[in-house]
Amino acid sequence: MTSPHTSTDISPAFASPALGWLLLLPALLGTLITLLLPTVQTILLSLQSAGLTGPSVFVGLANYGQVLGQGAFWKALVFTLSITVIPLLVAVVVGPLLALALDWSGAWPRRAGRIVLSLALVAFSPVAVALSWMRGLMSDASGLATMAEGLRDPATAPGTLQLIMAAATFGVVCALATMAFLPALRGGTVSPALLAVGGLVALAMVAAGLQTFAIGLTLTHGGPNGSTQTLSLVQYTYAFMVGRVGLGATVATIMGVVLGVLGIGAVCVAAASGMRITVEPREATARAESAAARSGSGAKVVVGVVALVIVAAVGLALTWPWLSALLAPAQPGSAAPSGLGTVVNTWAPALIGALVSVGVAYLGALGIGGLRPLGRRSEWLLLVFAPWLFVGMGPLSLADWRTIRGMSLIDSFIALVQPVLVSVPALLILTLLCKGLAARTGKDFLSGVVLPSLPMAGILVLAITLVNGQDLLWPLLVAQDPGLATAPVQLLTRSSGYSAAPPDVGLATPLAVVAVALIGIVAAQLLYLDRLAITVGRSRADLSPA
Repeated sequence: MTSPHTSTDISPAFASPALGWLLLLPALLGTLITLLLPTVQTILLSLQSAGLTGPSVFVGLANYGQVLGQGAFWKALVFTLSITVIPLLVAVVVGPLLALALDWSGAWPRRAGRIVLSLALVAFSPVAVALSWMRGLMSDASGLATMAEGLRDPATAPGTLQLIMAAATFGVVCALATMAFLPALRGGTVSPALLAVGGLVALAMVAAGLQTFAIGLTLTHGGPNGSTQTLSLVQYTYAFMVGRVGLGATVATIMGVVLGVLGIGAVCVAAASGMRITVEPREATARAESAAARSGSGAKVVVGVVALVIVAAVGLALTWPWLSALLAPAQPGSAAPSGLGTVVNTWAPALIGALVSVGVAYLGALGIGGLRPLGRRSEWLLLVFAPWLFVGMGPLSLADWRTIRGMSLIDSFIALVQPVLVSVPALLILTLLCKGLAARTGKDFLSGVVLPSLPMAGILVLAITLVNGQDLLWPLLVAQDPGLATAPVQLLTRSSGYSAAPPDVGLATPLAVVAVALIGIVAAQLLYLDRLAITVGRSRADLSPA
C-alpha cells in the first residue's frame, strides 16, 4: 500500500451525538448483560465455597489464599507464559519482517502472500492439530511427529509441549501478524503506525497465550503429573472436574484481571496514538501501484518472493504432522465420518453467534467512530469495553454455564451459541475504521461511512465464525448429548476412547467449509483488505479546540 493519505478532518456533517449514543446503546446493553454481569458473578463465586450444585458458603478471600498459596498455580502460570514466548516472537519479529518484504516488493507479491497466508487461517483447528501430533506416540510414527514422545516424561513434557504448540501455531500466528502489519506500511518503510500496531499485536498474543486450552487438554490433559497445566486447565479442573467452584472462579478472576489490564492497555495505545483505519480508493491504489511498478526493480520482487517462500516452507514443514494425518487413508476400526448433524452443530451456532456479536459491535462502531458523540475524544469511549477486549469464553465460562443451567438449556441446540452479545475486538476494529472513513470523506454518512465499512463487518463475521466453530470449551460444557456434539468435541471424545485407530482429523475442517471460507477470505484479501491503511497521529480536527 503506497498511496498517501489525504485530509484527515472529521466531516461536520457527521456531528450527530444523539444518533451516536443511540447506535451505541445495544453494545452497552450487550456488554452489561453478557460481559459485566458474568464478570461480577465470577468474582462473587470466588468469595464462596460451593460445588457445581447445592448451597454455597461465603468464605471471603480464603479461596485466593488457597490458590495463591499453592505451588501448582504458580507452576501453571510460569508454564502458560513460557508457551507464549515463541509465538510472541513470531508475531513481533517474523510478522513485520515478512510484511515489510511483501509491501516493498510490490502489488502482486503482496497479494500472493495474502492468498498463501489465508490458507493457514481457514484450515487451523487446535483440536485436530493436537490429535495429529498424538500420532507421534504410535509405534510406527516417523518424522517430526515423533517429538511427541517427550510428552510421556514429566521432565521433558513441558519443553516438548512448548515446541509442539509453537510449531502448530506458527502458520496462523504468522498470517495474522503479517496481515495486521501490512496496512501500517507505506512503500516498505517503517512508520509510527507500524510500532503502534506492534504494541497491539504483542498484547493480543500474550492475552491469547494466557487462555491456551484446547491443544493442552487434547495432548496431555495437563499431565504427566501436572507438568503441563495451563491456567485455563487449572480453572477447568477446579470448577468442572473436581467441583471446587470457588477455586475455579478464583483462577478465572485472576485471569480476568490480567486480561482486563492488557485490554485497557491496548485501547489506550489505539486512542492515545490517534490510530485510524481507512480504505484507499481503487483509483488511487491503482495509480500508486503503477507508479511503484515503473520505479521498482526486480530485486525488490525477488526479496518479497524469497521471504514468502521461506516462511511458507517453514510453515509447511511444521504443519506436516497435521497434513500427513489428514491425508492418511482410513484405518480399520476407525469411526465413520460424521454426517450433516455434526456440521450443523459446529457451524450454525458459530455463525449465529458471530452475526449477533459483530452486528451489535458494528452499530456501536458507527456511533463512536462515525458519529463521534464526544467529538475528538470519542474513541476513549472504548475504555468502557476495554476490560473484555481480550477475554475469551474461559474466564466467563463458569458464570455463563451456571446461567445456562439455571435456564434449563443444557443439552439444547441454542446453548451451543456462545452467550456473548457484543464482540469487543470487532468493536475496536470497526470503530477505528469508521473513524478513518468519517475523517476522510466528503460524502453523506451512508455512502461515506456505512457502505465502505460493511465489508469489514462481513469479514469479521467470517473470522469469528471460524474461531467459534473451532472452540472446544463451551460446547464441551453445555452439550453432553452426543447428538449435539460439535466436531472438536467429537474429536476429543474419540481420542479418549479405546479404539486403536486414530480419529479422523479432517472432521473439524470439512472440505465444503474450508472451500467456502477460503473463497471468502481470499476475495476479502484481494478486493478489500489489500486497500486498508492504518495511520496514527492527530488530525487537524483533533488538534482544534473542543
